Formats: sequence, structure tokens, C-alpha cells
Amino acid sequence: MRLWFAPQRVREEGETPDYRFSLANERTFLAWLRTGLALVGGGFAVDQFLPDLRWGVRVGLALTLIGAGVLCTVRAVNHWIRCERAMRRGEDLPVSRFPALLGAAVALVAAAMVLVVLFGWAG
Repeated sequence: MRLWFAPQRVREEGETPDYRFSLANERTFLAWLRTGLALVGGGFAVDQFLPDLRWGVRVGLALTLIGAGVLCTVRAVNHWIRCERAMRRGEDLPVSRFPALLGAAVALVAAAMVLVVLFGWAG
């Protein structure tokens, strides 16, 4: 986590990779941030635009989306640093279960929304 706020320290490790790989890593980082922002926006949309939905269902769906968005943005920084370090050290890129967990969370919210549309859980 110390490298999150001092990324110049990453340059002290290993050798400088081809800049195209660093730029690709940065594009991936930005994609994760966009995903996080979309999830947070979706959570606020569920909360604000579905007022007739039962309070517990609405808040549960909204908080799940917002929480996934927060985790996604934090994960973006961590993954960017880990990949940059691995490239500089000539190691394999790190693997993660996070994409599968994020996909599962989004799928659960989507399934819940299907049930809401079908059965209209109004409060």
C-alpha cells in the first residue's frame, strides 16, 4: 500500500519494461476505474430512481453496487502497482479472483433486478 502514494518507488525495482506494456497497464487501470464509477452510478440510480421498491430491497441492491464500485477502484490501484512491479522484475503477471467475484456480485444484482421487474416488489 505504501507504493500507492509513492509510485516513483516502483522505478527503483528491476528494469524498465517496454513503455507499451506500462501504457497497457495504465489503460487497464483506467478501465477498472470506469467500471467502478459505473457501478457507483448504478447504485445511486437504483436508490434514486426506484422509490417504489421496498426500502430494504432498494438499499440492498444500491449498497451492493456501490460497494462493488468502491472495491473495484481500490482493486484498480492495487492491481496496477502489482503488475508494474511484476513487469519490472520480469515475473509473471499476478492473477486474481477479483474479476470472478465482481462478476458474481453484478450477476446477483442483475438476477435480483429481474425478480423485481417480474414481481414488482413495491413497498
